[in-house]
Amino acid sequence: MQSLIKFVKDESGATAIEYGLIAAGISVAIIAVVNQLGTSLNTTFTNVKTELEKAGK
Repeated sequence: MQSLIKFVKDESGATAIEYGLIAAGISVAIIAVVNQLGTSLNTTFTNVKTELEKAGK
């Protein structure tokens, strides 16, 4: 019975879970930014290609 009470009061794993949640949140933010940046770069390169094709005619 004492070991069960000791297990319930033990909070050492909670910190690891909190760090894991923080890392997951940061990862989601990084993925969103990289995805948006990739879309923006794709648009920029498409515009450059279009202008170069116009200039070559």
